[in-house]
Amino acid sequence: MAKKQKADLLQGTLDMLILKSLLSQSRHGYGVAKWIQVTTRGALEIEEGSLYPALHRMQKRGWIQSEWGLSESNRRAKYYELTPVGRAQLKTEVQSWSQLVDAISLVLKSNLAEG
Repeated sequence: MAKKQKADLLQGTLDMLILKSLLSQSRHGYGVAKWIQVTTRGALEIEEGSLYPALHRMQKRGWIQSEWGLSESNRRAKYYELTPVGRAQLKTEVQSWSQLVDAISLVLKSNLAEG
């Protein structure tokens, strides 16, 4: 059986995915990565080396805030949640992404013989 190929993230999409994962509830880092993996049916896996620098960068920008809590396994974990600034940023990023998807869709649907 062929190994399932993982998709590479396009530059700039990681922040949007993380913000979206925090829209409905706070999550710890592993929970963010797991949510993305499950939601994309395994197509996207976020590595720790990308996830935690992104979380720290977003916290510095004021998009998310964090506090310590207990995980499902009763271990101490840092939980992240969206701030109002983060919600606004997510809305902006989703709009930009939707415009890009629409533009790419036009290209893919175009007649290859044109031009």
